[in-house]
Amino acid sequence: MSNQKDTGERQQTIIVFLLFIVLILASINVGTFNKINLLEKPPVTKAPDIEPIEVAAPVSTGKIAIIIDDFGYRNDTVSDGFLNMGADLTYAVIPGHEYSQTMSKKAFQLGYEVIVHIPMGTTALNYGEEEYIIKASMTSAEIESRIDKVLQHLPEAVGMNNHQGSKASASKRVMNVMGTVLKENGKYFLDSRTTKETQAELVMRTLGVPTGRRHVFLDNNADENSISQQLYILAEKAKTSGFAVGIGHVKENTLNVLQREIPKLKADNFEFVFVSEVVN
Repeated sequence: MSNQKDTGERQQTIIVFLLFIVLILASINVGTFNKINLLEKPPVTKAPDIEPIEVAAPVSTGKIAIIIDDFGYRNDTVSDGFLNMGADLTYAVIPGHEYSQTMSKKAFQLGYEVIVHIPMGTTALNYGEEEYIIKASMTSAEIESRIDKVLQHLPEAVGMNNHQGSKASASKRVMNVMGTVLKENGKYFLDSRTTKETQAELVMRTLGVPTGRRHVFLDNNADENSISQQLYILAEKAKTSGFAVGIGHVKENTLNVLQREIPKLKADNFEFVFVSEVVN
């Protein structure tokens, strides 16, 4: 009886031992299998760095700077039309009129550039302008006082161009006084060139005032076909010289032409810029 018991215990021990051996072998095989799998996994290949493709900006055909003179006379659908042009235009506000300050503020708030359209030496009666007009017969102190006054009247202005005033703009003394005040206030001057005898551009450059000149009048002839022709003469000047400055006025036909032709010129890669970008 005792021998049978001993034999049974030995058998159980052998079975347990064999099971233990099986478990060990199984563990070894699993580990080896995993190791083989790890070794056999293909290496992770890093994707090559792809540099972003830079799209070249279209080459500018030329810069066109347009000044619209005589803002301040009216506040209506025509003047508002100019302020919804979708292009960077510069608005020259004539001081002392009913809508001068209103239009200056409106243009400035809409992101346009504003300059003073300074009345100079005209004999016409333009009520409101009398206290700002510059005449060649004035003393230097009077001229200086009036330029200071107009800059306070239109604080949004970053520069100035002349309204008429051939006699005053032909005077080196007058332009020297005006230029000195403009320089002190950090303003530029654009010579409208209402006379061949103008000294404005020369004097301003001598003083170090940023300056430039008008190249084309757009609407001396108010016919739309003529205005369009003048606009394309301006564009051709911008194409050959890099930039050109044109002057138009707050007129319905001028508005119609610009609304129609500016998108076409933009499509030909002409840039419309503020005058401050082309004076030097």
